Formats: sequence, C-alpha cells, structure tokens
Amino acid sequence: MNPTPVLPGTLDLLILKAVSLSKEHGYGILLRIEQISGGALSIEQGALYPSLHRLEHKGLLAGEWGVSGNNRKARFYSLTAEGRKRLKQETAGWERLVEAMGAALRATGEDLA
Repeated sequence: MNPTPVLPGTLDLLILKAVSLSKEHGYGILLRIEQISGGALSIEQGALYPSLHRLEHKGLLAGEWGVSGNNRKARFYSLTAEGRKRLKQETAGWERLVEAMGAALRATGEDLA
C-alpha cells in the first residue's frame, strides 16, 4: 500500500492519538502513526516537529528530554490532561463526520424520492 499524506487539519489529532498510546519521541511518533494506520498514512518530519512544538506550547503535550533507544538525546512527549480532553473531543467530531460522510456516500436516487 502506498502511504497517503494526511488531510489538512488531521496531523494534530494523529499526534495526540499516537502519544496517548505511549510516551514517544518525535521519530517514534512518526513510526507509531504509520503503525496504527496500517502503513496508510505518511507524515513528513518537516511537518511533525512544528506540530509537536505547537501542541506543547498549547499545553496539550508535555515534553521532557531523555535518551532514545539508539542512545541519542531526544524529547519525549506525553499527553497532558488538556491533551486527553482535546483528543476525546476531536475523536468524537471525526466519528460524527465519518458517519455523515458514509451516509452521504451510500445515498441513492431512491433515497431522494
């Protein structure tokens, strides 16, 4: 399967979801998103790191320095209470959107009669 770039406005949600599963450093978050999407989503590193910084600045992620598995200094991120709240809200919004899109795409001319 060829990876698909994420839709505009979805990267923050994907990051929050990935970090909700375990504390991760930036590259680990990239790999986690690819893993949980079954390889269908591809995130560019150039987009990831500004998003991580923005989410930390907003108080949705907490970052702390540590050492990665390959013995390099890395910033590890975890969800804050506000981040968990935002993840829940945005997930509910996406679930409503997916349901509405599914209903619209299943509609037939007979449904209009």
